[in-house]
Amino acid sequence: MAKPIEELTIIDDFMFGAVMSDAEYCKPLLELILGVKIRKIGYPELQKTLNERYGSKSVRLDVYVEDDAGTVYDVEIQTADKKNLPKRARYYQGLIDLGILEKGGDYAALRKSFVIFICAYDPFGRGRWVYAFENLCRDNTSISLGDGAAKVILNTKGYVGEISGELKALLRYMGGAAPETNYTRALDGAVMSIRRDEKWRRDYMLLAERDRMNQRLGRRADRVSHVRKFRGRFDADELAELYTLQPKAVTAILDAIDAHPDWDDETVAENVDFE
Repeated sequence: MAKPIEELTIIDDFMFGAVMSDAEYCKPLLELILGVKIRKIGYPELQKTLNERYGSKSVRLDVYVEDDAGTVYDVEIQTADKKNLPKRARYYQGLIDLGILEKGGDYAALRKSFVIFICAYDPFGRGRWVYAFENLCRDNTSISLGDGAAKVILNTKGYVGEISGELKALLRYMGGAAPETNYTRALDGAVMSIRRDEKWRRDYMLLAERDRMNQRLGRRADRVSHVRKFRGRFDADELAELYTLQPKAVTAILDAIDAHPDWDDETVAENVDFE
């Protein structure tokens, strides 16, 4: 069950995305993490459609921005260790590239991109504040592949490595400590403001409901998958008993599969009455 918005902190992905939707907070975050100066950032429409254009596994990017030089930044919050962070980073970078490179486009159009994860745990167990990765030659690390793709993973529990005091304060704040700097105090003020704001409260409620619906659809799609798989081995009543479904729902699923062989399990689940 989703937390009440009053309990959200900067490390919750909705709150992080809400705060970072303001360039006043997002630009200094990127500058602190990467140690660079950025003149200007923008929020392209691509952020909303990245996970819908290719029929691929759906993901909702937390913060997706571009700077005035065309560099792309995807910043993600990771609160639980699901043991899949490297592959997730790879997948997200692939989605970004697909979004940039239209069908038939030249590979030269691919831009420099950073996939950044801020983790509430140490994903590699080495105690480092920052783990930064780029593609280098294994036999001579002075040779870079030069593909413009970088991944930066930050650890709010870190204690190893030379990073700026400002970045340490940011990571400590994101790890639950009190704000120590002007920037973290500004972030904390933004969190308090969003908790009270009626529009953000409504957006959070709608997002939580959408997530519940997606979870429900996912469970139904799983049942459709099993019905599809075992339809020749069990009759409709047996399938209904196996998967806790109404017999008429099983019949509707089977009819939908027969009538629309091109539909995947989620599409069948969306178009069948399970009640």
